[in-house]
Amino acid sequence: MDYNSYKLLIYMPALNEAETIYNVLKSIPANYEHFNAVELLVVNDGSTDDTENKSKAAGATVISHNRNKGVGEAFQTALTYALKIKASVMVSIDADGQFDVNQINDFIQPIIENKTDFCIGNRFHGNRPENMPKIKYWGNKQVNKIVSFISKTKIEDASCGFRAYSQEALLNLNLQGSFTYTHETILDLLDKGLSVKQIPVRVEYFEGRVSRIADSIIAYAFRTSIIIFRCLKDYKPLQFFLIVSGFIFGIGLLLGGFTLIHWIVNNTISPYKSFGIIGLSLVGMSVVLAIFAFMADSLGRMRKNQERILYYLKKSYFEN
Repeated sequence: MDYNSYKLLIYMPALNEAETIYNVLKSIPANYEHFNAVELLVVNDGSTDDTENKSKAAGATVISHNRNKGVGEAFQTALTYALKIKASVMVSIDADGQFDVNQINDFIQPIIENKTDFCIGNRFHGNRPENMPKIKYWGNKQVNKIVSFISKTKIEDASCGFRAYSQEALLNLNLQGSFTYTHETILDLLDKGLSVKQIPVRVEYFEGRVSRIADSIIAYAFRTSIIIFRCLKDYKPLQFFLIVSGFIFGIGLLLGGFTLIHWIVNNTISPYKSFGIIGLSLVGMSVVLAIFAFMADSLGRMRKNQERILYYLKKSYFEN
């Protein structure tokens, strides 16, 4: 791809960022040598302050949600816009000045050189970032392990919002989560065979600032777990349902085996008759789930075929 003939889209999700967003937008270089056009996009996710006007004053295109829908929906809005304007690369960066905009080129370069399909920031290339809460740091590490396990790729920072996506990545993305998108994009793109590069980033945490998606660690963990749970179910349905089936079968076998041994030794199943009934029921349930596993695997193959058709439809739009 000749990037000199294409557009770079730099996107920011924003919720009540009037205090910082103007300066952040104005600090972004107006030109990048490999692109003939650079556009700034702010998705104003239901802000109640002056975020929209500040963004427009800084020269950004602004798309506003009438209420706060979450960064996942904001990303979906940005993705739709990127496809509409036929962006060749989309960079996402936070609006609060947490990241260094001078590193944007570090994310673009590997894509331009065709070394990767998308880049994600890595805040944890050294020690815990200064002023980052310990519980949040620990939580991020646990999520990284889960995403790495599912994707079979070592992911150092699955939650960082500083990223860049090639046109190929934009065309392939099909997301379901509205709360956050960071984990699902990694799983979705890696599942489709695209490559990722992890870029060490400088990050500054401001004392007293509350994260818009992690203001409650418990709520954040719960919502994130649901998205990862759904991704595991969607991307690895055979393994997912067989594991659940095996777990239930194991419990049923223990209860049924205990009842059987008691009957052999004592010539009666009393007072453990209920154990035997529950055990047989669980074994039967595990068989049904095993059948579901193969059905889900077939449906997963159908989903991949449908997404492939959708990819070619979107690609044809770019080529026309």
